[in-house]
Amino acid sequence: MASVACIGECMVELRQAQGGQSAGQSSGQGGGLYSRGFGGDTLNTAVYLARLEVKVDYFTALGDDALSEEMVAAWAAEGVGTRRVVRLPGKLPGLYMIQLDAKGERQFFHWRDSAAARRLMDIPETEEILNSLMSYDIIYLSAITLSIYDPAGRERLFAAIKRARLLGTRFVFDTNFRARGWPDRDVAREVFDAAFATADIVLTSTEDLIALYPGESHDQLMARIPAPELVFRLAEPVSLLRFPGGTSEIRAEPMTKPVVDTTAAGDSFAAAYIAARLAGSDPVEAAQASHRLASLVICYPGAIIPGYAMPPKKRHRPATSRQATK
Repeated sequence: MASVACIGECMVELRQAQGGQSAGQSSGQGGGLYSRGFGGDTLNTAVYLARLEVKVDYFTALGDDALSEEMVAAWAAEGVGTRRVVRLPGKLPGLYMIQLDAKGERQFFHWRDSAAARRLMDIPETEEILNSLMSYDIIYLSAITLSIYDPAGRERLFAAIKRARLLGTRFVFDTNFRARGWPDRDVAREVFDAAFATADIVLTSTEDLIALYPGESHDQLMARIPAPELVFRLAEPVSLLRFPGGTSEIRAEPMTKPVVDTTAAGDSFAAAYIAARLAGSDPVEAAQASHRLASLVICYPGAIIPGYAMPPKKRHRPATSRQATK
């Protein structure tokens, strides 16, 4: 069975609850009740891959605390492999809080500087973890993943990916760009260039790239990416594809339900694309499947939709080797 290694970070999420405040707290930004959950872009993708019947392992570091244990149990329950999760005694996962203002707009606050996941490229287990990448058909990570490691850690990761590619593993890079994770945009651009030069498939969007390369046209942005296979999502529900032998424009089907929450739209898009390519679909078919799943996900609150809401399974051409995505 084709397999995927997803590398990244999952954090504890505190989300402002709808409704009243706790005793002694005022309304608005001053306080309120919060619900606790977990969140992470590549983790969301891993969950959707598992639901699409792709064998997937999640690569990260967690602590030995109760919250970390809860995370691992939840991932395993979704079918995500946890054998590559390193547990670091005394460490904790990162945390972020989502606060709503008086107009309902979201604001994010992060506490992650000492999170366990940031140590993954600098621990005794790192070499074994990186060498294991050669056993997977696809390595998937995002720009958020790269932002949590220091330059030496990123260098070690890229070197391991290049070794794995020599044996037929494919590297899929998602440009999920969050400015707060980078010291400045010059550093981010340098890392993006390295990822673009290494990747076999790049999943990107105007939202991500315009933030790094303001004022450039779609053609100019796409020309920056030498990867043989490129999926470029526009502001409207349209994707531009470039792949060996052709280009294409894929437009999402019109929405029939109201949009409730756009969280994980890109994460589910990535999962559907990877799953379809591994199953033997061509890039056009894969992009169509991606738009279908993302359009479904945004009709439900939260990053992970209920299992019963997943689309019916579609039979693809059988393809289990590393050549399936070529």
